[in-house]
Amino acid sequence: MNFAEDIILRPYITEKSNEDMANGKYTFIVDRRATKTAVKNAVEKLFGVKVLEVNTVNYDGKKKRMGVHLGKTSKWKKAVVKIDTDPQPVVYLDKNGKQVTTSKKFKTEIPEFGGMQ
Repeated sequence: MNFAEDIILRPYITEKSNEDMANGKYTFIVDRRATKTAVKNAVEKLFGVKVLEVNTVNYDGKKKRMGVHLGKTSKWKKAVVKIDTDPQPVVYLDKNGKQVTTSKKFKTEIPEFGGMQ
């Protein structure tokens, strides 16, 4: 689980997640062992966006039966990632007291997500 591709498994597209995309919130199915920090770093690396917050939810598998046989679907984890839709340049002071601004550009949306907007 060292690579960003191993953490973010696929997008989770529902009516609610499509509505949340207008507010800068994107929903993903992630690896069950992934932490919020790992999800944040993976999304920033894969999509080139600035992540503000990550919310995660663990889901248990549902019970299923086929005739007399009982089974269960797999457990899974969902992550709702809020990105910065209006990134501002960061200003800080260096050792000499001069103001330095970062010029790193961030995207304001994830076009690869595949949802309807």
